[in-house]
Amino acid sequence: MTGVTVATLLRDLAGSREVPLELLAGGSGLERRITISQPQKTGLALSGFDAYLHGGRVLVFGESEVRYVESLAVEQRRRALERVLGHDLPCVLITGGFSPAPEIAEEAERASVPLLRTSASTPETMSRLSTLLDTYLGARGIVHGVLMDILGLGVLVVGESGIGKSECALDLVVRGHRLVADDAVELRCRAQSYVLGSCPELTRHHMEIRGLGLINVQDLFGVASTRTSKRVELVVQLERWEPGREYDRLGIDDAFYEALGVRIPMVRMPVAPGRNVAILVEVAARNQLLRTRGHHAARRLVERLNRELEPGAKLVDAEADQGDDF
Repeated sequence: MTGVTVATLLRDLAGSREVPLELLAGGSGLERRITISQPQKTGLALSGFDAYLHGGRVLVFGESEVRYVESLAVEQRRRALERVLGHDLPCVLITGGFSPAPEIAEEAERASVPLLRTSASTPETMSRLSTLLDTYLGARGIVHGVLMDILGLGVLVVGESGIGKSECALDLVVRGHRLVADDAVELRCRAQSYVLGSCPELTRHHMEIRGLGLINVQDLFGVASTRTSKRVELVVQLERWEPGREYDRLGIDDAFYEALGVRIPMVRMPVAPGRNVAILVEVAARNQLLRTRGHHAARRLVERLNRELEPGAKLVDAEADQGDDF
């Protein structure tokens, strides 16, 4: 089933310093599921305008909502709360450590909607809870490859088995770069806009090298040679060199690798005897860093050539040279 249960959220944040949670009422509904990472704070729902209450989202009550409920007569409180809690809400979270009116806990218990409280302020709660839920609810996957941190850029090296991904990664580690994961790379989508890669706990810091077997990179090269996770910002796809096949020699057109619905810049790298793949991957990472800063060497060269080939370009250049003589 999709989503994360309120029980899981309560368990993980019960002793947290960031958003400490406590259960006030509605314990029978702890198996309700949160399916949307962004909490909602629609205080107008208490006054009758509840059209924009969305199921699957945590409903946050701050000081204004708590005080508004207290300002209502007892029967009005019950009707307003019954209408709000009648929606498919996973839970209600009171921020700022405020003590709610008794009717809020009673109606939450009756509707089996968990009523939670935190001492954190509303802005803090909304921000941190959204980040945490994004971790729970983000799309996940596993890809066969090697993830490296090269000059601060997360580079995922993929290709068929036996093509030399691990040997390339080992060469990069020797050159001072950092290993994130070898063989199996866990991917998580964050904020629906970028992909974070990490290594399974069981194989962390380990690498398989044919002829050597399993090695522990951190033991061999020190703690600075590894890291636990990294955002994937470039994919290098290793391909076996095929004689007669046309390969991109200019690098003008952009290629992308799609992972968990996110498009990531990609470079196809043909592998042949005599090619130092590790150096090529490092240069690809350096080139990608320049491109993200707006420096695209291939396009700049093509633009320069086009200007040179435009009619009258040579005449203009000649006149400019004559002007320099004076």
